Formats: sequence, structure tokens, C-alpha cells
Amino acid sequence: MPLTRFMQFHEDPAIIAWWHSQLGSALSWLTPLRRRAILAVGAVWIGVSKPREILASAKNLPVPHDWVGSAIVVSILFGILWLSYRAAVRFASLPAFVRRRPQLTIHLIFWALVAVIWSTSPAAGQWRAVVAGIAITFPFLIWRCGYLLLSGQRGRSAGTRFTDHLLTLWPIYGGSNTPYGKGLDYLSRHEAKTDIDLARAQLAGIKLLLLAAAWSLAREVMDGVVYGVPGNMVTRVLYGHTFGIPRLGTLVGRDKEVSLWVPWISIYCELIRQVLTLAVHGHSIIAVLRLFGFNVFRNTYKPLLAESVVEFWGRYFYYFKELLMEFFFLPTYAQWFRTWPRLRLFAAVFAAAFFGNMYYHLFQKNLLLLGDALGAWQSLNSRLFYCLLLAVGLSVSMLRAQIPMGKPSSTSAGRRLLRIFGVWTFFGLIYIWEVKSDASFVSRTQFFWSLFWLA
Repeated sequence: MPLTRFMQFHEDPAIIAWWHSQLGSALSWLTPLRRRAILAVGAVWIGVSKPREILASAKNLPVPHDWVGSAIVVSILFGILWLSYRAAVRFASLPAFVRRRPQLTIHLIFWALVAVIWSTSPAAGQWRAVVAGIAITFPFLIWRCGYLLLSGQRGRSAGTRFTDHLLTLWPIYGGSNTPYGKGLDYLSRHEAKTDIDLARAQLAGIKLLLLAAAWSLAREVMDGVVYGVPGNMVTRVLYGHTFGIPRLGTLVGRDKEVSLWVPWISIYCELIRQVLTLAVHGHSIIAVLRLFGFNVFRNTYKPLLAESVVEFWGRYFYYFKELLMEFFFLPTYAQWFRTWPRLRLFAAVFAAAFFGNMYYHLFQKNLLLLGDALGAWQSLNSRLFYCLLLAVGLSVSMLRAQIPMGKPSSTSAGRRLLRIFGVWTFFGLIYIWEVKSDASFVSRTQFFWSLFWLA
């Protein structure tokens, strides 16, 4: 079998027919309605367990840690989701302000909860702990509710059931605050309607599981050979004879001088490792969706082969890019600077990659609930600079793609490799201000300049 055909086995008609013949009765039984029902039942379980997991991890916050308080938080969260569903279904009857600004409305609700916490004492009673519990859990739901309201705004929620949306609000297939698979609209457009379509989707899911396993193994080998991680299987096999390159997160805050080439190797290796980690996580999630018949686009698709900054950004974390596009880029692009095309594009990119990116990560900081605005800023100021550099890079990349160059772009292997290397260098360097580390913004900046010292 040719390598190309082997790698694309999920699209081979013969293999699809074989899979269908082996699981014919099971595929026929798994109708779209039943598949959604299974995911909805799982969503109820996630809707109970996920908030309790989040509350249990917030040991330094005055949130409910007993089962009574947790049960109240879970019940209220389900109530909020049901009200969001009703708002989407009856969108035309909502107040004018909500119809015009549904996303702003739901975010104002969150910040109202935060304001209540800031303006009251921890000794206020159980009700304040419940409010804090809702606020700390709601960032997982807020963008999912955003997709739900967006569906209502576009008139696509009519005829849907609450359980249909529940499977995306509390997804059993996992994820982060970023909704993998977006909302029900996107899933429905990619849902298998026939047995053959389901067989094709499931084979595509199996391929992603195999890729996730392969990339996980590659990361394990990299941790052993490149970093020499203690306890790593490869490190033990090599008896510690590894390159011993420090991780970028430890290198940026290190005072000890190292050879000039070591930081550069660490930067490129960190980029590769981050891509592998995200691919393993995203492939596993999208694989489950495909096994249930939702043949959606994968989250990470060969970003290391991208030849432009904007291409890498779209391939690296597809669903995060889609979130920023839906809620920040498109609204800005549709409303502002219509007579100035370049400024319009520049403003929309900054609204998404700079403001939207920062705003999204602001939800990750529990320091906000403690009222520690200074601590939240100190933990985010490096990311602020990262988002600024990212927005500038994306803007330049998108503008260059729109400007006629006169001559066709070279397609020689050497030129392509040079463009790919340039993309690696850009994202590797700006990641200095994003990588997890205790290093301050000043230390990260000093590390960046040290890369170009020849002595």
C-alpha cells in the first residue's frame, strides 16, 4: 500500500466499506438522535463533576467546599445554562439591548458577580461563597454560552432542545475554557447523517487517536534525548547520556551564563514541544467527537510547516483562533473603519490577538476574585507584551498577503524552508514572554537581548 494511501486510510472507500460491513448493525443503531442522547447524559455527569473539581482546586478562595454548597452552585449553573438556552430560542423577544449586544450582556453578568465579591466581606455568609463559586466556574461556560447566544442571534436555535446544546456546554469529550468543536451550529454542519458518513468519521477519529499516541511518544523521546528529564523512560535507557538542554521556562530566569547556542536550541525545541503537547490534547478531544459522528476540523494541523505567521496561527490552536475571530475580529471588522481597508484589518486583528487574547486569559486568574488587581497585572504583564508582538506579527502577515508582489512567490524548496524557519523564529522568540516561568517581564526581556550578545 502506498504511503499516501496508508496515511489517508480514513478516506479510502474500500476501508470505509470494510468498517461499515464490520459494524453495520451498531452504526445503524447509533442514529444522530441516540448519539446526541449519549453525549447529553454524559454532559449531566460533567456538569456535576466539573464544577466540584474547579471548586476543590480553589483551596485559597472562599468558595463552597462542602457538598451542600457545591450542590447549590451546580444547580444555579444549570439554571443559568437553561436561561441562556431559552434566550437563544426566544431571541427575537429579548430586550433590545440584549438583542444588539448578547455577548456584552453575558459578560456583564460575570463582572457583576465579581463586583459583588469585591464589595462584600468574606464573613458575609454562605451566599457569598456560592456567588464566588459560580464566578470561578463560569469562565469554563462563558464562551460556550456565547456560541449558544450567537446561534440564537443568527436564528439557528429554533427547534433545538436544551439537551442538544447541553452536550456542548458540559462536553464529555473534554476541553479547556476554549470550546473545542465550538457550538451546536458547527457540530450540526459536520454531523454524520448516514451509516457510511459515520463510518468515515469514526475512521478519521481513529486516525487522530493514532496520531495522538505517536506525538505523545515523540514528546517522550524528546524529553529524554533533548532535556534529559529525570525518570523519563528514554533518559533511563540512555543512562543519562542526553543533550541536557534546559527548558525555556527555567532558562529565562537563570542568572548563570550558558553558551550562546544553548538558548537558541531551547527556544526552537520549546516551540516543537508545545506543538506536540497541544496536538496530543486536541487530537484526543476531536477524536472523541469524530467517533460520535461529528467529523469536525482538527485543532492542530501541521503548524510547523506553515510558511507565514497567520498560517501558523490558524493551524496551531484552531478553536482558540475561531473564538477570537467570532467574538472579537468579526464584530470589529464589520463595524469599524469601513472606508480604510488596511486600518480596518489592523484594528480587527488587534481586537482579537491583543485585546481578546488578553481578556480571555484574564478569566484564568483567580487573583481577580480575591480583589488583587495588582497581583493579576503582575502575572499578566509579560503576556501583554506577547499579545502585542503577536498582533503586530499577524497584522503584518495578513497585510503582506493582500499586497500584490508583482512576481509570483517562489516555490523552491530552499525558499519554502527559509519562510518556515522565519515563522519558527518569530513564534519561538515571542514565546519568551509567554512561557510558564517565575521570571519577571524584565528578566524575560534581558534574556531576549542576551540572545544577540556575541560575547
